[in-house]
Amino acid sequence: MSNTSLAQAPIAEKVILVGNPNVGKSVVFGRLTGRYVNVSNYPGTTVEITRGEIRDRGRVIEIIDTPGVYSLHPMSEDERVTRDILMNEPGAKILQVCDAKNLRRSLMITAQLSEMRVPMAVVVNMVDEARERGVMPRIDSLGEDVGVPVLGIVAVRGKGTDRLTGLIAGASVSRVRIDYGEIIEAAISEMEPLIPEDAPIGRRALSLMLLSGDDSLAAWLRASVTEDRVRAMNEIRNRLVARVGDDVGYIVNQRRAQWTDRLVERLGIEPSERPAHGYAQRLGQWAMDPVYGIPVLLGVLLVAYGFVGAFGAGTLVDLLQNRLFGELVIPAVTRLADAVIPWEILRSFLVGPYGVISMALSYAVAIVLPIVGTFFFFFGILEDSGYLPRLAVMVDRLFKRIGCNGKAVLPLVLGLGCDTMATLTARILESRKERLIVTLLLALGIPCSAQLGVILGMLGGVGLHAALIWTAIVVGVIILVGWLAAKVIPGHSSDFIMEIPPIRMPQLGNLAVKTMARIEWYLREAVPLFVVGTVILFVADRTGALAFIERVSQPLIVRLLDLPPSTAGVFLIGFLRRDYGAAGLYRMAQAGLLDHVQVLVSLVTMTLFIPCLANFLVIIKEHGMKIAVGMAVFIFPFAILVGAALNYAIRHLGIVL
Repeated sequence: MSNTSLAQAPIAEKVILVGNPNVGKSVVFGRLTGRYVNVSNYPGTTVEITRGEIRDRGRVIEIIDTPGVYSLHPMSEDERVTRDILMNEPGAKILQVCDAKNLRRSLMITAQLSEMRVPMAVVVNMVDEARERGVMPRIDSLGEDVGVPVLGIVAVRGKGTDRLTGLIAGASVSRVRIDYGEIIEAAISEMEPLIPEDAPIGRRALSLMLLSGDDSLAAWLRASVTEDRVRAMNEIRNRLVARVGDDVGYIVNQRRAQWTDRLVERLGIEPSERPAHGYAQRLGQWAMDPVYGIPVLLGVLLVAYGFVGAFGAGTLVDLLQNRLFGELVIPAVTRLADAVIPWEILRSFLVGPYGVISMALSYAVAIVLPIVGTFFFFFGILEDSGYLPRLAVMVDRLFKRIGCNGKAVLPLVLGLGCDTMATLTARILESRKERLIVTLLLALGIPCSAQLGVILGMLGGVGLHAALIWTAIVVGVIILVGWLAAKVIPGHSSDFIMEIPPIRMPQLGNLAVKTMARIEWYLREAVPLFVVGTVILFVADRTGALAFIERVSQPLIVRLLDLPPSTAGVFLIGFLRRDYGAAGLYRMAQAGLLDHVQVLVSLVTMTLFIPCLANFLVIIKEHGMKIAVGMAVFIFPFAILVGAALNYAIRHLGIVL
C-alpha cells in the first residue's frame, strides 16, 4: 500500500467511504491508504473530501473519504458534498462504514445506497465497544439480508482491517427494495422513465429524491434533463403532494425506518453479560452535568495550564531558547558569520535583531514549537477521550444566548488548535447564521495553540490575577459580541442534536501519530511564514519603513495602549501569524521592555487582533470577500478599543499586577 508514490499510475478503480458521523471512516481510510487524516472521538471531524491510493494485485485503487452523513437526501452542506461525490463518480464502489453500537441508524444509509444501485460492501466497526455494552447485533446473516459482503472490525486497533481489500473486491449491488406504498410506488413508476438511462446513480433513488422535493438536484436536472421532462417531473410530484401532502420525504423515511426496524429485530443481539457501569461512564455523565461539569472543566483547564503553560512554555522553552539557541546555536552561528562573511548586511540578515536565524528560527523552533507540541498532545487526549461532545452538552444553554447551540463549542475549542482549520469545521453547524457567528468569534477572540501557549507562559510570569483578568475579558468579549451578532445577523438557529460517543481511553500510538502530523503541519505552514515575516521586518528596518510605521502608529500604540513604539512591528507580523506576534511579545517581556500592565494590555490586544493571513483567506473561501473584509474592519479597531480601555482602567483605578 502506498499513496503519493502511486500518484502517476493510472487509477483502475475508485472506492468511496460513506457512513454516519463518528463511525470511524477516517480510521478505515488510514488503515487502507497508510495516510493520516485527523481522527477524533466526536462527529464532524471530516469536513472535506480526502483522497488516497492503494495497490491491489497490480491495480491502483483510489480511496475517497467523505464527510459523515445522516441521510443522502441532503439537509446540510456535508450531506450535499457526500451525495454529490456519489453522483460525480459513476462506477465507483461504495464501502459503507457502520457503527456496531447503532446499526439501526447506519442501515438507513444502507437502504439509500441500495436504491442507488451502486456496487457496495458494508463494514461494521467498533464491534468491541458494542460487545462491552451488550448491544452487539448478530451480523452473520446481515450480508445475506442486504445482498452485499459484510465484515465486522475494530478499525482503531486494526482488528479485521487486513480483510478490507478483499471485502472491497467482492462489492456487489444490493438487492434490497423497499415498498413505499401504492401511491408513491405509482409516482416512482411514472418518474423513472423520465430520468436518463445513463444517470450516475439508480433511477429509483433519483425518483425518490425528486419526489421528496430535493432542490439540490436542480443543477443536475438543468444539465441532464430536457425542459419538457422537468416539467413532467414537477407535475408528477405536484400530483403526489396533492394526494399525500407535503411530507413525502417523511413518509419515505418512515418506510425505510420500518424496514430497518424489522431487519434489526430479525438479526437479534449477541448474548452477553449485563454491562457494568464503570468510572468512565460516571465521568462521562458528570462532564455533561450543568453543575458537576464545571469542576470537571476547571480540572481540565488546570491540567492544561500545568502541562502546556508550565511544562511546555516554561521548562521546554527554557531548555530550547536559553540553553540550545541562546548558549549554543546563536553564538556559534554569529562567530561563524563574523569569520566568513565580510558584508555586514548579510551578517545582520542571518543573526541580527531581525535575522532569519536569530529571530525567525529562534521564534519558530525555540519558543513556539515546544508550546504547540505539548498543546497538540493534550488536545489529542481531549479529542480521543470523548470529552468535547460532553462539553457541548454542558454549555448548550449558554450558547443559545449567542444565537448558536452547544455544538458550536466544537469549532471554538478546535480553534485553540488552529483557527484556520476550525473555520472549516464550522460547517458542522446547520444554519448560515450560526456559521457566521462562530467564524466571527474564532477570528476575534479564540487564540490558536501556539499563541495560547505563549500567552499562558507570559501570564504565568505576571501572576494568577492577571491570568484571571485576561480570561474574564476574552470570555466576556466572546459572549458580548456573540450576543450582539445574534441580534444583528439575520437567520435562525438550529436545534441541538448530537450523538454522544462513549468515553474512551486514548491510544498512545494514535496520540503520537496525531501529534507528529500536527507538528509536521505546523513546521510546513508556519516556519515559512515566520521567515517571510522576518524578511519583511528586516527590509522595513533597513529602509526606515519600520520607524515610519512606529511613528504613524504612535497615537495608537504609545498613547492609547501605552506600549513601547517597537510593539508596532510585533502587531504587524501578528497579521501573518498571531503566534509569531505573540512570540515577539514574549521576547520583549523577557528583555524587560514590558512591565506587568503592558504585558496584560498587549496580550489582550493581540488575542483580539485581526485574524491571521491564513484564517483571513479561509474566511474569504467560506463566506466571501465582503464578509471577510467586514469582519477585519470591525475586529481591528475593536481590539485597540478594548486594549485601550483596559490600560485606562488599570492605571486610573490603581490596580496592581
